[in-house]
Amino acid sequence: MDNTFEIVKEVVKDVLKIDGDDITMDTRFIEDLKADSMDQFFLIDGFCERFDINITDEAARNIHTVGDAVRAIDAVLK
Repeated sequence: MDNTFEIVKEVVKDVLKIDGDDITMDTRFIEDLKADSMDQFFLIDGFCERFDINITDEAARNIHTVGDAVRAIDAVLK
């Protein structure tokens, strides 16, 4: 999970063009990082591309925090 977290963090920093040093598992995409719906789309797309996976639309709707993204990605990778 630690490696997944680090990669997710890098994708978030790249997509949102932020420093991201203070990103934690509890960081919320909308409330904390001010991501809009297009940002969220690009984040999910970035996760899928970086991990070479497919995140379903239903799973994507449940991703609200960095931790949610890590858990969703780890579930697909199992």
